Amino acid sequence: MDRKTLKAEGFAGFRTLGSLEIMRVPQGTGLFAVLRPNEYEPHFLKKSTAGIFKKKDPSLPPEPLLAEWVDGADILYIGKAGPGSKGNRGLRRQIQEFLDFGKGKPPGHWDGRLIWQLTHTDALIIAWKELPAEELNNAEARYHAEFVEAHGKLPFANLVQARAKDQRPETGIPD
Repeated sequence: MDRKTLKAEGFAGFRTLGSLEIMRVPQGTGLFAVLRPNEYEPHFLKKSTAGIFKKKDPSLPPEPLLAEWVDGADILYIGKAGPGSKGNRGLRRQIQEFLDFGKGKPPGHWDGRLIWQLTHTDALIIAWKELPAEELNNAEARYHAEFVEAHGKLPFANLVQARAKDQRPETGIPD
């Protein structure tokens, strides 16, 4: 489970966060991944750049951050972009909100917050894959399970493993 796997499975983009042109991100539903560039080593900020969520500061001390780091893994976070309750969400809007969260704006969710306590986030890479809304939960659960199988734990900024509705709890893999 790495950058090559994502490319082979149809992920596109692979742009640095600093050079991403948001209008080039598709508007449809799908998955997105944040990856580290080659030779990237984790260095943490004392205070996260992310916005406050429900009066909670997203910053963590260095020890818990380092405990979440997955040595040798390209993928730092795997998230999904659903249609939303009004059908007006998707990858472009979700990724824009994720980037805004990293710039200190209050988020609508707490996912991926550890990314924003890393240094040099502009060098991190984002990729996406369009998928129909009805496939998102199972696809996200499958990618999380495959990552855990390959690395022994979730990607750095994924703190909760996605579960498919028809998933066997003992394996984390959809039936």
